Parts: sequence; C-alpha cells; structure tokens
Amino acid sequence: MSGYITVPPSRQARARLGEIPGAGDVQYEPQSVEAPKGSLLPNGDGARFPELNDDSLFADCFFTVPAGVQEIGFTWTLTAPHRTTTWEYIAITADNTVLTTFDSHNTTPPYVVEHIVPLGGLTGRHTILGRWNIGDTPNAFYSAVDLLIESS
Repeated sequence: MSGYITVPPSRQARARLGEIPGAGDVQYEPQSVEAPKGSLLPNGDGARFPELNDDSLFADCFFTVPAGVQEIGFTWTLTAPHRTTTWEYIAITADNTVLTTFDSHNTTPPYVVEHIVPLGGLTGRHTILGRWNIGDTPNAFYSAVDLLIESS
C-alpha cells in the first residue's frame, strides 16, 4: 500500500469510486500500483492491474481542462509514505514527453502531496502518467490521469 493521484481523478481513483465497470481489483487497492521504476504504462508494467492499461475502459472518463490553462495541480493521497527520490509527470505520447520532475532528495513526504504541473502546450485528449520513485527500493508507484485539454 502506498498512494495514488486523487485530484484530478486518476484511473484508479475512478475505479475506486465505481465509475469504471470491469476495472478489476484496482478498485479495492488503488494505492497499490507498484512496479519497477521506469515504466511508461499506467500499471507500471507490473503483474497486477492490467486493466489500467486498457484505454478503452477509460474512453469516456476524462478530466476537462479549460482552454488557456497552462498548468494544473495534481494531488497524491498516500496511505504509507516512503522515502522519495523524485515525482515525475509524463504525457504518454509517441515521444512520451516528460512534463516535469520534482526532486524530493530522498525524504519522506506527508500523506498528501500536491504538485503544479505545466501542460507543455498540449491540447486534446492525453493520459498523464504520475510516477512516484521510491528512494529505498527499485520500485515506483504509478497513477495515470486522463485529461481533455480544450483548445481555444
């Protein structure tokens, strides 16, 4: 157990709320999407929660970002804070664009962590992967948020 993005609602937050039929066991353990560092998949390419990688399950579930908004806040809710090296936010695209990285200098975060993430001029439908890199293990926690960024 550890944590996931709750604002805007991540795929696992939506599953926990019962919004995603067929989401699997992640609805009971949204904070447990843990896998080795470095993956670009919503489930971290781990053995558990393959439903998170199925874009069709989440096709109608997105958070709308109004035109002109250049950055948005992401809130992680942690059930068990771990020493943290970095938090990364990546737009899952053909180029897998890193939007920003926050260095936590291997410190233990509070139970609620907020980051302001620049959107890098993106518009349209995008999945943003939040990757919480743990300092004392080879693993990270993964959380994916589907956004619809309106254009002007």
